[in-house]
Amino acid sequence: MTSSPAPAHETPADEAEGRAIQDRLRDRVILDEAGPEPGTGLVTGVDVGYDDEKDVVVAAAVVLDAATLDTVEEATAVGTIAFPYVPGLLAFREIPTVLKALEELGVDPGLVVCDGYGLAHPRRFGLASHLGVLTGLPVIGVGKNPFTFTYEAPGPLRGDSSLLLDGDEVVGRALRTRENTSPVFVSVGHRISLDNACAHTLRLAGRYRQPESTRRADALCRQTLREATA
Repeated sequence: MTSSPAPAHETPADEAEGRAIQDRLRDRVILDEAGPEPGTGLVTGVDVGYDDEKDVVVAAAVVLDAATLDTVEEATAVGTIAFPYVPGLLAFREIPTVLKALEELGVDPGLVVCDGYGLAHPRRFGLASHLGVLTGLPVIGVGKNPFTFTYEAPGPLRGDSSLLLDGDEVVGRALRTRENTSPVFVSVGHRISLDNACAHTLRLAGRYRQPESTRRADALCRQTLREATA
């Protein structure tokens, strides 16, 4: 399948321009690909941390072997906060530094897992979708809360799930990754199906509620922020 070149990142001048950029790029999200098979290739977790007082933002990217969950490579980036905090426009604060971290990797990231959302977003264009469109990579979002959406509690067993809904529209799934533990919220970002996104999340979340990719990226991100603001 041929596709047009990935667009460059744009930093909006204000909220209205940010929403307009999201609405324009949303048409480039690819939803008809299954994505890589769980347990194959590489999986990269990305995470972002801030110090608003010092105007510092850091990003970490941790590449795992999808079969063994061994860490293959790590990269970090430090930048300045380029956009204020606005609900629904968080990607504009995070993506420039995430892109820098991904560029530092010596391997193809494979599937990217964001600590956030993709289609589970008011304009169906959260961080995972935005990052996917800009990089061309398959990306999923795995969030810790349902954002503004509704769901019925999934069953208590690992692998149980329920639909994450905006009215009647399915925007993701609430997925139980450990028995009798709060679910995580999985949404498609780009170039992967929701079934496959959930299967990847389950493989990555063995001992803990969150995917191992997210846990390692979070730990590296916290360390990098401490060092950058010391």
